Amino acid sequence: MTIVLVGMPGCGKSTAGRQLCRNLGWRFVDSDAEIEAEIGGTIRGYFDRYGEEAFRDVEQRAVERLSAPGQVVLATGGGAVLREANRVAITRPGNQVVYLRATPEELARRLRHDTQRPLLQGVDPLKRLKELFRQRDPLYREVATFVIDTGRTSVPTLVNLLSMQLEMAGLSSRKA
Repeated sequence: MTIVLVGMPGCGKSTAGRQLCRNLGWRFVDSDAEIEAEIGGTIRGYFDRYGEEAFRDVEQRAVERLSAPGQVVLATGGGAVLREANRVAITRPGNQVVYLRATPEELARRLRHDTQRPLLQGVDPLKRLKELFRQRDPLYREVATFVIDTGRTSVPTLVNLLSMQLEMAGLSSRKA
């Protein structure tokens, strides 16, 4: 089984995913980090040079490859759900998709000093996050096996919520 974490930028996919892997004894994969290794630079630089559509092409290939079933926790990029091919890939049999949901206001607070996320540069971040949330929230919900509201939850509490949800569904058990 692969556990796929989806949600808005800054919702905690990578941070919680790494900790969840330590608890499960699984491998962690961050699709954005894999993409940066593939393109030999930053996503922001790639966006600036080639545009969003070209980036989404690279992302689609990565999501297809990385979402294959295995003992992996995969943190996807916030916009991965925009393409139908990605939604199909992450929901393939054997995968469990967890939507880490946070409000645009909470995300703006968390990302207020971020300079690396291309879609939040040069704009009012809260306004942009509200637009992205309106567009993406239905897609996250469409693919989600579980929805966990992150709010102001600490990382250990969030990981505990994730672990408990997986246990209650009979999908994992914690390491002793």
